Order: sequence, then C-alpha cells, then structure tokens
Amino acid sequence: IDIYKAAKDSVAYITSTVYQQTFFFEMVPTRALGSGFLISADGRILTNNHVISGSSKIEVRFADGSRYTGKVLVADRADDLAMIQIDPKKKVPFLKLGDSDALQVGQKVLAIGNPFGFSGTLTTGVVSSLGREIRNENSTLEGLVQTDAAINEGNSGGPLLDSQGNVIGINTAILAPSGGNIGIGFAMPINRAKAMLEDFRVGKSFGRPRFGASTVYITGDLAGELKLPAGGGLLIQEVGRGSAAEQAGLKGYRDVVLVGNERLGIGGDFITEIDGKPVTESDALARAIARKRPGDTITVKVFRAGKLLDVAVKLGEVPEEKF
Repeated sequence: IDIYKAAKDSVAYITSTVYQQTFFFEMVPTRALGSGFLISADGRILTNNHVISGSSKIEVRFADGSRYTGKVLVADRADDLAMIQIDPKKKVPFLKLGDSDALQVGQKVLAIGNPFGFSGTLTTGVVSSLGREIRNENSTLEGLVQTDAAINEGNSGGPLLDSQGNVIGINTAILAPSGGNIGIGFAMPINRAKAMLEDFRVGKSFGRPRFGASTVYITGDLAGELKLPAGGGLLIQEVGRGSAAEQAGLKGYRDVVLVGNERLGIGGDFITEIDGKPVTESDALARAIARKRPGDTITVKVFRAGKLLDVAVKLGEVPEEKF
C-alpha cells in the first residue's frame, strides 16, 4: 500500500496518435495506450519504444488529472526503450532506479500501469525467471525479467518495482496465446535503460553490444561426463560468422550428442569465468554484456583441449532492427 501511494503520482499514462493509410488512401488517426514513469523532477519519462514509435502526437497524463504533450528525446529500438520529455510548470515526483543485476527469482515485484485504459492499476507477483529471450519476426529482446505480475495491453512502458519501491524493470511484453494475461510477462531490466541514459547524458551514440555466440549452461554430472570442469560454465554452441566471438578465436561445437530428448553440441569452448567472475547462472553472459557498450572488451576464461585460456573479446554492435 505504501509503495503504491508513493509511486502512483509518478506513473504516466501515454496516448500516442499514429496516422495510417486506409484501403481508400485516406490518412486515419489511430490511438494506442501505454504507460511510462517519471525519472526526474524536470519531466523526463522512460517508456517502451513501441509505445511511442511512429507517433505524430504523444499525450501524457497523470493520476492528478494533469496533461502534457510529450517530445521524444531518445529511442533505442534494439532494446525497445525510449525517453520522452514533458514541460511541467513545477517540479514533479519521480521514481528511483534500482539495480536489476541484484534481482533474484522469487522476490516480490509490483507493476503499475494503464491496462486497457484502466489507469492507476496495481498488480503484484514475483520474479519468475531471469535472462529470458523473446522473439518476433522482426526483432529479438534478450536478458528480460520474467514475472507473473499481471501485465496486459496498456501496461507497456510502466514500472516494475521491487519491495522497496525502486524501479527494477520496464514492463515490455506478455506471452498471450489466448489474447489475455496468463501470468507470463516480461520486463526490460532497468540497468539496460541506465546505459541508454548515460550515453544520452554524455552525448554518445548508443547501440546494443553483440558477443556473437550461443551458449548452453552446463554443470555437475553432465559436465563431468563431457570431461568439462564440474564447477560449471557456458558451453559454446554456434559462433556467428564475422562476429566478435569469431574474431577473438572462440570455437563452436564439433559434434552433436543427445541428452535426453535434446541435441547438444559438444567440443566447443567452455566459458568458466567472465571478467574474472565464475559462471554460476545461465544468463551470466547476457548480464555481463548488458553492462557493456559496443567496442568494449569482455574477457572470458575458456576450457579448451584440457587447458584454461583467457580470451579478450571486443564486442560488436547489434544491427538496427525494424519494429
């Protein structure tokens, strides 16, 4: 209750207007609903790129009934993030950004947003999983936080809060084969947005770093059977042609075996440490890359042919994707 009372006035309800051409070549305005949240007293708002993409007009309103016109300051299509600016007549309350790297499965989270136009809606749940990847025909979003807090159409861009009221994610997508919420929602970790904000602050162009290799987390008995270090790590499956991983000399699988009913590529490099930290989770690489920018170097310790090697990988950049 206290968290909702403290946060509700900082949550924005966004209506964007997009003009679409009809079959008869008429331009007709369509309206889309979304959410966002204030991150500064002078009216800067974080949201999803898909909430405001292509808009000719952005209207922002708050719980107290105030309304503003929003202006897009920066849009990151690759991570589906955007920041817009309003011009309030006075200082406005804003939310504190937390640390999404510290999230743990099972911890409580709260979402506030504008589902189906029902503004000021609070839903609660837990972190269901970390490091999720979702795809559609045009794009891939990586390293997402999965939650069972109810997220529906109109929640996009709204804050996912921890039990201290800090923003730890931006509600972005749902898995909805039935057309409604089934308890599987996804949020972009707030640390991804922090990187965008820092680049904007210093005037740098920004992009999403690319490692260029797919991996599978292996530990315990299976690692032992494959003659890999039992402490666990990431077994490289495929290395993208021309990618940062290939240019650094990392190796993909040489053979394929069946583990249960799944195919597993073996014989490739086995990553046991990333930037000096042991690999203990399946999303360790995604988390490490999320703190980097294109052109930065990430150092991985790999097990290859019975030896441990340190390999420096200069990260590439994900090509701009069309949403």
